[in-house]
Amino acid sequence: MFANEPYKAKQFNLSGLKGISDQTLEMHFKLYEGYVKETNKLQERIAEFLKDGKVDQEEMPLYSELKRRLGFEFNGMVLHEYYFGNLKKNGNTDPAGNSAFYQAAESSFGSYEIWKADFVGVGKMRGVGWAICFEQPDTGRLSNHWISLHENGEVAGYNPVLVMDVWEHAFLLDYKPAERPKYIEAFFSNMDWNSVEGRLRYAKHGKATVSR
Repeated sequence: MFANEPYKAKQFNLSGLKGISDQTLEMHFKLYEGYVKETNKLQERIAEFLKDGKVDQEEMPLYSELKRRLGFEFNGMVLHEYYFGNLKKNGNTDPAGNSAFYQAAESSFGSYEIWKADFVGVGKMRGVGWAICFEQPDTGRLSNHWISLHENGEVAGYNPVLVMDVWEHAFLLDYKPAERPKYIEAFFSNMDWNSVEGRLRYAKHGKATVSR
């Protein structure tokens, strides 16, 4: 049994995005819902192992595999929520020049344009994964990273601010595999910069925070 309520898939009203079809979104939402379902199933199975307050040695092989799989499914769920959450219909390609994110990008990279070139460059890397802009919570410094398999490459203690899915399921119905740059351009044309701004911690508090 769960110690807490199982996770529920969030709803995102993103119909009518530029360059990302409703068909792609429908498929993508179903995939995200699968991560939610699998996260709940895994946590339920793990809870069964722990109901007597211990994990016996003979249980360790299966328990270990369940825990490893949970990292993949759980992060798959969370990163998709970040991804859908930083998109909106009639979004803006770039943030306002006086915004906190724009200023953080300039402070961290010398200019917003260089930050964006770096982030887009990460998104164009070969392979499937995620391009994520993280904020260092104690300084506000931004850095862009490639994350593969959801749980591999996360930066410990850093705050995800902008998340772009570059697994092929995110764009394959709309673009050919070699046309990933067109998808990235479409992604930026639908940005909800208010949502991105809301994820910044240092800019709002001027100090490290540990809230999730």
